[in-house]
Amino acid sequence: MYQRILVTGANGLLGQALVARLSASVMYDVLATGNNPAPRFSGLSCGFVPMDICDREAVSRVFEDFAPSIVINCAAMTDVDGCEERRNACWRINATSVERLARECHAIGAWLIQLSTDFVFDGKAGPYTEEGRPNPVNYYGKAKLAGENAARQAGIGKWTVVRTNVVYGTGRSLPRSNFMTWVRRTLRSGTSIRVFTDQIRTPTYVHDLSDGIGRIVRHGKRGVYNLSGPELLSMYDFALQIAAAYRLDVSLVNPTTASAMAQRALRPRTTGLIILKAASELDYSPRSITQALAHLKHRTARDLCLN
Repeated sequence: MYQRILVTGANGLLGQALVARLSASVMYDVLATGNNPAPRFSGLSCGFVPMDICDREAVSRVFEDFAPSIVINCAAMTDVDGCEERRNACWRINATSVERLARECHAIGAWLIQLSTDFVFDGKAGPYTEEGRPNPVNYYGKAKLAGENAARQAGIGKWTVVRTNVVYGTGRSLPRSNFMTWVRRTLRSGTSIRVFTDQIRTPTYVHDLSDGIGRIVRHGKRGVYNLSGPELLSMYDFALQIAAAYRLDVSLVNPTTASAMAQRALRPRTTGLIILKAASELDYSPRSITQALAHLKHRTARDLCLN
């Protein structure tokens, strides 16, 4: 019996990788959704319909027509400074819309998988396990934590929260860049960048993240799972690795600290995620940054093939 999987935010970085992975399996009937009138990807075995997760009628209509057994919510407002400035929009997308999805899932007995972030933590005791005590320091983190709590309304045994951080990779016609593509593009133009030495993370290759979510689906895992890369390092050191992988001028990467640069929203200092639970229960084994960037270069050379 096919599992009917609804993926929201399918035109984004993770959404594209996840739809490509899931639609390749004959066990899944995948419906991709996004704000755009058409998919940004092509050549995948899935359907696509436009759907704004903040539009109650549109969401109800898609649930009624498709009747998903699994919903994976990749839609989010992830611009941390933008969330601080546009709080109503941030809450509507990252919290209220999850409540709506959870209610729809509860009504038909569907399983909701909600994507979240290490920014639900304050960065004082990182890296974090799934049992870490959330205490967000910015509005983005507060809204995403509210989204985690909202997902539980799907019902007992009908929700999973996946926490991740600094997701990087490439896709087709992406609506926004990520840290890796920003570093690569800026250094290729010969422009110097300043990167924080005091923001510590576990960067996550998008294909490893989509693989981990696929394993959660396949094994029916409920609860909270950390899915990130295996290496804890500063964003400055991550930028240096990107520059080296693409043979760009590392002298253009300049170290700085959060206190030296004004940002609208506070960031936690040391977060990152401990992935022992995913490793033991899902056999999740993400690539090192060096391996991930090598794989990414190969994909780039193949015209961003999603397969």
